[in-house]
Amino acid sequence: MDLFRETCLQCSKIVTEAYSTSFTLGIKTLDKKFHLPIYAIYGFVRCADEIVDTFHEYDKRKLLKDFKKQTFKAIDEGISLNPVLHAFQCVVNEYGINREYIEAFLKSMEMDLDDHAYDRSLYEEYIYGSAEVVGLMCLKVFCEGDEEQFNKLEKPARSLGAAFQKVNFLRDMRSDHDERGRVYFPKVDYKSFSNKCKAEIEADILKDFEDAYAGIMALPKSARMGVYLAYVYYLKLFRKIQNLPATHILKERVRVPDNTKLALLLGSYLKYRLNAI
Repeated sequence: MDLFRETCLQCSKIVTEAYSTSFTLGIKTLDKKFHLPIYAIYGFVRCADEIVDTFHEYDKRKLLKDFKKQTFKAIDEGISLNPVLHAFQCVVNEYGINREYIEAFLKSMEMDLDDHAYDRSLYEEYIYGSAEVVGLMCLKVFCEGDEEQFNKLEKPARSLGAAFQKVNFLRDMRSDHDERGRVYFPKVDYKSFSNKCKAEIEADILKDFEDAYAGIMALPKSARMGVYLAYVYYLKLFRKIQNLPATHILKERVRVPDNTKLALLLGSYLKYRLNAI
């Protein structure tokens, strides 16, 4: 069983490395003991996200329903022949990840199967399930059973997840609308998206970043640099988006070049070594 578990965890690592260079970089700067558990969480999240965003030629609703059923069966029984689900259930059961987080995440994935006009309530529900709970799953791993520490860091962890997701919404606004028929921001008319509207969204995101920062500084040192690196990467992307007009967002996906990512990594590492973070 040890060999099977290790092999499944390595499968989730492969999924992460294939889909996200940014998160892979962040994970590699965590203490080594956290690498495979966080890969397992990302692998699970990525598979669910792919169902609703990519598998257009298949019955997405049926696939997601089956994936949900298999997920909880794996958690309850402590085993799955799906390597990504086996790796995920190992982490859920070992670190005591709340089942409600998983339910909320899968509910948000289900929301992506339908066309929604997102009001404030639905928007907040979606962000909680699609992003905030993923941060809370990771925080469960980082706190290693210390519930007092987890409770202290829960709110900033949610703010960080929300900031990341809202930046993604801005970055992917064109593709979400054109390819998936989605506009997540409440009461935003895609065709008349203006600089004023963009600035209001950015003010909300900036508050999330500010609320998250104190929590990052209070993380266990073994987790701090990896989370800080993800923070500075997304903050860099956010600042780049801020400096562009609304019309640009609707035409082109904004990216952070690989050489900039490397510079952020080196800068973060230097601050870490100097105990500045």
